[in-house]
Amino acid sequence: MTDRTDIAPRIGIGAYVARHIREYGLLVALIAIMAFFQIVTGGVLLRPVNITNLFLQNSYIIIMALGMLLVIVAGHIDLSVGSVMGFVGALAAVMIVTMGLPVWLTMAVCILAGMAIGAVQGYFVAYWKIPSFIVTLAGMLVFRGLSLWLLAGQSVGPFPQSFQLLSTGFIPDLMGVGRPNGLALASGVLAVGLILWIGLRGRARNARYGTDDEPFALFLARNAVIAAAILFVTWKLAWFRGLPNVLLSMVVLTVIYVFLTERTTIGRRIYAVGGNAKAAKLSGIRTERLTFLTFVNMGMLAALAGLIFAARLNTATPRAGFAVELDVIAAVFIGGASMSGGVGRIVGAVTGAFIMGVMNNGMSIMGIGIDYQQVIKGLVLLAAVFFDVYNKNREA
Repeated sequence: MTDRTDIAPRIGIGAYVARHIREYGLLVALIAIMAFFQIVTGGVLLRPVNITNLFLQNSYIIIMALGMLLVIVAGHIDLSVGSVMGFVGALAAVMIVTMGLPVWLTMAVCILAGMAIGAVQGYFVAYWKIPSFIVTLAGMLVFRGLSLWLLAGQSVGPFPQSFQLLSTGFIPDLMGVGRPNGLALASGVLAVGLILWIGLRGRARNARYGTDDEPFALFLARNAVIAAAILFVTWKLAWFRGLPNVLLSMVVLTVIYVFLTERTTIGRRIYAVGGNAKAAKLSGIRTERLTFLTFVNMGMLAALAGLIFAARLNTATPRAGFAVELDVIAAVFIGGASMSGGVGRIVGAVTGAFIMGVMNNGMSIMGIGIDYQQVIKGLVLLAAVFFDVYNKNREA
């Protein structure tokens, strides 16, 4: 006789959705918001040029949301990311435009500068136990002032073409098809195949260990929606200029951080620290070191976002990055992260960033003023947090 543990009983679709309401709610919310703006804008939202603009306009938000999720999961917050982003853009402008230094050297120095900023802030938070709110609020003021000082209150630009490609460039069609872009179409099909393969592999692993798994009908429906969305977007991109460089950057970074948080020891330890720092420390986890590293990582991603933002604008301005941290933090909370720490997923943060991006883009197309946009985004954030708290209280 085999000595296997009992296989987990199958549960119905409704019960499974109720247990994973955050994940499915996010997907439904994104689809509903996109459908709403597609209708009210008369089909403008999902035109090829506007889909490309969605990626270009929100790339820096998504990149910083990856780092912000780790900071929030660890039980902290970073209010300085917008100012650091603006400071790095200003530093790049001074080095390239004013001093005439090579682009590669400037990018390396800027990334290292971002990591150094994160290290300084992380040091005070991790080792001196100063609340991250206070440390990063100070950082926000310091680096906003340094940006003004570097640029002397003036916009500096333009950047050379080689630097602009970081944000506005497109990946050449290696298949030489032209229009539609063969590389974009092939990438869409490959992405769908990989997602299905990973999903089926995960189901096989769960069946082998007898763990609770998603009902097969729900698995098929969810993946059908995701596959249709990917193929639709890549088809639209193929009829414009193909795959933007920033899209490749976002996909690669998202895959790396999904692997980091879900498949590595350090990722699990970050969740442990956010869930219960004292218990994590007693179990042998170096909590101070992990907190320090999350802020270093956040500084690096803020620097990368600053370079991308400056390349997109083709100039560095004193107000670059102003209030961007609010959109980044909102994206992470809309994506299902908890302010108490220990909860949140990379895919959720990226989805939250896309929800914010679609709302910004859709409201701008409709001609809604920035004043009303801020009100609406604030209400959406409040609703997302209320939904999270409601589910927690119901499960308690």
